[in-house]
Amino acid sequence: MQIPFLTLIILLLLLISSSVKVLREYERGVVFRLGRLIGAKGPGIFLLIPIVDRMIKVSLRTIVLDVPPQDVITRDNVSVKVNAVVYFRVMDPNKAVVEVEDYLYATSQLAQTTLRSILGQAELDELLSSREKINTELQTILDTNTDPWGIKVSQVEIKHVDLPQEMQRAMAKQAEAERERRAKVINAEGEYQASTRLFEAAEILNKQPITVQLRYLQTLREIATENNSTIIFPIPIDLFKPFIKMIEYRSEETPTQTS
Repeated sequence: MQIPFLTLIILLLLLISSSVKVLREYERGVVFRLGRLIGAKGPGIFLLIPIVDRMIKVSLRTIVLDVPPQDVITRDNVSVKVNAVVYFRVMDPNKAVVEVEDYLYATSQLAQTTLRSILGQAELDELLSSREKINTELQTILDTNTDPWGIKVSQVEIKHVDLPQEMQRAMAKQAEAERERRAKVINAEGEYQASTRLFEAAEILNKQPITVQLRYLQTLREIATENNSTIIFPIPIDLFKPFIKMIEYRSEETPTQTS
């Protein structure tokens, strides 16, 4: 008689333990009673009717979904591989269980197909330079399609764009050519500005001859500050004109006297 009694007690304890459920703050339990949806329970402790009630646990925390690399052909016919990451969370546990069979798998498949569809409408330059715009568009489309499932897609980020080797070399050559072009433009602009300033300086020196003397004195001052053993003094040629005329005059008189 003792063995059946102990067995009954053990079965009773197992039955009670299976009916008592404890859920954490970020968890909800979607309860079905004889196949009918009762609703979401939790967090904390609550009781289920054994055999009659069935519970499916759902997490409300943000889920990070890694979208595997997808082969995409852009609008300008460039084949690339793109992977992304999707951040979403369950907002309505009842819909997440009732409206879709497996919301994790469904969201993953929807993210892959949407990624291929949206990136196929963009050109390669847009894909590389306008990621924020594409991320926002992907997030909007995914959030709209997952809303009936009680899921909120908060963010979508393109992680990596894998280009073919030929395209990488072509882009490297294009970038190098662009840098050379900019360098030539900057050099030409510098030459133009320098020539303009020199022309303006020449006009000022032509209008104000005293500035030539000031510039001459400043040059001597700069030379004197350095340790130079030889100093060259630039002297205007006009100072030598009287001496040159005198030498020419004497040279003209000498043949006359000789004759």
